[in-house]
Amino acid sequence: MPIAVPPLMVLAALGAVVIGRWAVREYRRINTELDARKMAREPVDRWRLPTLRRDPVSGEYRPR
Repeated sequence: MPIAVPPLMVLAALGAVVIGRWAVREYRRINTELDARKMAREPVDRWRLPTLRRDPVSGEYRPR
């Protein structure tokens, strides 16, 4: 039985390398897609967004 341990360790190491390379490829692919979507959308003009003010009667925040 001890003779079978080294080949199993080699197979486990090879499997870890294959899974690691696949994970890195997927990570890069997903980040490329996300970067492309981020660059495609229009930037938010923060100065045009309404500010919120607290209503003294109800205590809720409402657009200015």
